[in-house]
Amino acid sequence: MVRFRWESDFKETVFGEIPKDWNEKKIDEIADVGGGSTPSTKVKDYWDGDVAWITPNDLASHKFRFISRGERNITEKAVSDHSLKIYPSGTVLLTSRAPIGYLAIARNPVTTNQGFKNIITKIGTNNEFLYYFLKNIVEYLRDIAGGSTFSELTATTFRMVKIPIPSSNEQSRIAAVLSWFDGLIENKIRQNEILEQTAMVIFKSWFRDFEPFNDNESADSPLGKIPNGWEVKELGKIVKFLYGKGLPENKREDGPFPVVGSSGIIGYHSKNLVSAPSIVVGRKGNVGSVYLMLEPSFPIDTVFYSSEGTPSDLIFYTYHFLRTASLEDIGLSDTAVPGLNIHTLDSVKVLLPPQPVIKKFYNIVEPLLRKLFLNQKQISVLGKARDSLLPLLVLGKVRVEDI
Repeated sequence: MVRFRWESDFKETVFGEIPKDWNEKKIDEIADVGGGSTPSTKVKDYWDGDVAWITPNDLASHKFRFISRGERNITEKAVSDHSLKIYPSGTVLLTSRAPIGYLAIARNPVTTNQGFKNIITKIGTNNEFLYYFLKNIVEYLRDIAGGSTFSELTATTFRMVKIPIPSSNEQSRIAAVLSWFDGLIENKIRQNEILEQTAMVIFKSWFRDFEPFNDNESADSPLGKIPNGWEVKELGKIVKFLYGKGLPENKREDGPFPVVGSSGIIGYHSKNLVSAPSIVVGRKGNVGSVYLMLEPSFPIDTVFYSSEGTPSDLIFYTYHFLRTASLEDIGLSDTAVPGLNIHTLDSVKVLLPPQPVIKKFYNIVEPLLRKLFLNQKQISVLGKARDSLLPLLVLGKVRVEDI
């Protein structure tokens, strides 16, 4: 049973008011802070080993509190030759440059590159409480960073940061409440990964990985041999795409409709531009990204979106086809191209099965994607609730009395 109460007796700190019975301590008093290094990429013996090595880029799209490994591992020889410190499970990993403020907790022993301040909490400090507190003061950490070429939070500056510290028990209670929200969010993210993978496996097995067939059962096409009765058409002749509309953040009004850019949902607005379902394709920024929107939305000017009137089953099929298309298929293999031209998008060659086959595929995957969409909405609600509670809990405005 969790009981909350509003605190009324405060004292001032650099982060605002905190309860009078809380202490303030420097990071250096509650934790040991270390860094990392990058072994020479020219030495083959340093790479593809068994030691987890994390970089800021590994946290850029990381959606979970804990991290086990990055894109690359290093070897014991790299650790030895570079005197790298292996940080234990539970270490809080904070990126200290390029950019400042990505956070995760090591699930197992890890090493990092030089872009981190790695924090091993001392007895009496809960590592998850510290993780959440640091999430709440990211902007402050960026403000105190120095550097003429690029911002960097130095170890000296970071160690001197004085933060509010409740009792060990209260730290654990605060961390448990916030972790409860993150646990639900992470479970739904994992569910969505499975749902999306399942839909893609079905699509590929039906429309990409054909069973062997005889020549009299197939026909030549720009995409190779395809079953008789199937067609290859240009995307623009199947689905009409339109340019999104500019909607700066300061022009958005609170509402229920997702605002969609080339990196996905970036906010909400009181009006929609298109009904559901619709396909959104990134044309600037995250060029070639593809999203399926199952509710009315507002695509902005960094994307194209499918116009209304296309049957839902064709929208679902086309979305999956574009998700499995290679960059060469849509003319984006030249990395110098700054954006996607609508004529290029319209000319994408799409394999089109007979309508009854598309309808059957839709009937199978639509419930999967509806569940995925419901999870997305619940993730949004849980995330907003967690973000609202975070500053109240870690600064003691709301006290967790029992758990």
